[in-house]
Amino acid sequence: MKLLDQLVAERAEIATAVEAVLDRAADETRDLTDAEDKNLGDLTERAKALDARIADLREIQVSHLEAAKMRAEVAATPDDKPESEAPVNRVDVKAEPLTYRQGADVSFFRDAYAAEFHGDQIARERLNRHQHEMAVEMRDSGSSNFAGLVVPQYLTGLAAPFLRAGRNTMDVCNQLPLPQDGLTVNISRMTTGSSVAAQDGDNGAVTEATPDDTLLTVNVRTFSGMVDVSRQALERGTGVDGLLAADLVAAYHTAVNGSVINGDGTSGAHLGILNTSGIGDVDKDDASPTAIETFSAIIEAIAEVSANRYVQPDIIVMHPRRWAYLTAGLDSSNRPLAGIQGQSGQNIVAIGNPGAYGVAAGEVAGIPVVVDAGIPTNLGAGTNEDAIIVANRADLVLMEQAASPLMLRYESVGSGTLTTRMVVFGYSAFTAGRYPTGVAKVQGTLLAATL
Repeated sequence: MKLLDQLVAERAEIATAVEAVLDRAADETRDLTDAEDKNLGDLTERAKALDARIADLREIQVSHLEAAKMRAEVAATPDDKPESEAPVNRVDVKAEPLTYRQGADVSFFRDAYAAEFHGDQIARERLNRHQHEMAVEMRDSGSSNFAGLVVPQYLTGLAAPFLRAGRNTMDVCNQLPLPQDGLTVNISRMTTGSSVAAQDGDNGAVTEATPDDTLLTVNVRTFSGMVDVSRQALERGTGVDGLLAADLVAAYHTAVNGSVINGDGTSGAHLGILNTSGIGDVDKDDASPTAIETFSAIIEAIAEVSANRYVQPDIIVMHPRRWAYLTAGLDSSNRPLAGIQGQSGQNIVAIGNPGAYGVAAGEVAGIPVVVDAGIPTNLGAGTNEDAIIVANRADLVLMEQAASPLMLRYESVGSGTLTTRMVVFGYSAFTAGRYPTGVAKVQGTLLAATL
């Protein structure tokens, strides 16, 4: 318990430190310094490690508490000894498991429905206890009424019955907390730098230039979805509420992820990576493309980022069909260009499993590959092309509201038909425009070829 409390406190301190760095840069209307940028990266990595450790400790804690409870029940035999004498085998439980957890005999959604529409006081007490638990666990205040409830964490990890592409690209972005207020986020970009030159002899004139910056304004976008569910499904269905919640959350992440990749900045969408002005563009057309040409185009995109951003890109994002196409590529002597499941060779330029999906699918030229079905496959004049993104992760800035999209709203919109509406939503801001030269895209008819 003491270690868990320490880790939770450290996690809260990291969130405060990150917010302080961002606020300071915003107050001074400047971009983040290299030191601040590196510091934020280090803090983010530490936060991820803490989140994983905290989750493990909480799982262990729940197991221990349940075991302690069982021991206490077994030990609770009648005691004929005087009250002044200490009882034998006494167990004091100092904490309790979360109210709503996987395997529990109570349902979050059923309780929410019963409390709102039937005035069930026992259900209301459980919900109030859950809201308090979430306020402590996530260091974020939740609504104490039933217009907005924090969905239990375990529900968001359930398998959804409908297939979703997920948020693979979002997960490799430079993730920062979204400011608590405002519908826009302003990022200062230095567009004119200072000047240094050799002095022309003693007492010669010193070169001078006045640095200048411009504001990059990023819109905060709202993504939401809803589903109408019958009272019968909520009250008598088995696992229906959890599956609906998981599907809503999965749909949310897939929609935001698609907007991050290819949003056009209108109709409430983000201005996605592929539509950001100023990013590198490697456009290759070939009616009879080969895998080696695609590899060459990727290397060209890597060179564009290195030459113009002065850093080595550290991520490559592509569609599953493109990754499979590349790993199946052969050279003119029918030798594989990719090492599959431990294969090696003199001309190997990629390593990975052709069926891999996610953030660690393999490598091309030593750079990690993210396989994401959120990459569109209807690009180009023939609407049959996909694209490949080569980027420096630090330049893909994603800001999300804490715990998004864990708010769910119940409304009496279908009281005449015993219908309840479940609404899930969240706020986020994204930009690849902080340093557009940190990103390059590969496109063209070269990327229409498939296996």
